[in-house]
Amino acid sequence: MSEPYPAIRLVMMPEHANPVPTILPGMGPHPLYGTIFGGVILSYIDMAGSIAARREITLRGGHPTALFVTVAINRVEFKTPVLVGDVVSFNCSVARIGRTSITMKIDVMSERAAETLHVTDAEVVYVGIDPSSEGRRPVPLLPAT
Repeated sequence: MSEPYPAIRLVMMPEHANPVPTILPGMGPHPLYGTIFGGVILSYIDMAGSIAARREITLRGGHPTALFVTVAINRVEFKTPVLVGDVVSFNCSVARIGRTSITMKIDVMSERAAETLHVTDAEVVYVGIDPSSEGRRPVPLLPAT
C-alpha cells in the first residue's frame, strides 16, 4: 500500500448539513441542524479517490490520458457524525492496481477543536478508460513490464 495522500481537506459548511434536526448526546433538548448529510461525505470520498488514483498512476509513469470511472464503492459505515465546522480530511492510499483498474483506500478523518475523529473509510474501485474510443473502452493503466 502507498503512503497516505491527503487528496481533499475542507471545512463542512451549513449547506452540507442534513435538512432535519438531530439531537446529539449532551446537547440538551434543542435540536441541532448541524450534522453533515452522508451523501456529501460519499461524494467527497469518490472525488478524493479519483484525484489520488490519477496521481498514483501518473507518478508510476502510467497512461497519461486515461480518465477514471467509478466501478464500486465498498462498505461505507459512518462511525461518528460530522458536524458543521469540522475540518474533514480524505486521506488516500493504493490498495491494489490491476491492468485496467485501481482500488483506492480512503480514510475520512474529522477535526473538531483538539479532537481528531475517524469518521469512516472505504475502498473505491476505478477503471481507466479512453474517452475517445468506441464504447469508452478500458485501457491498461501502467506500461507493460
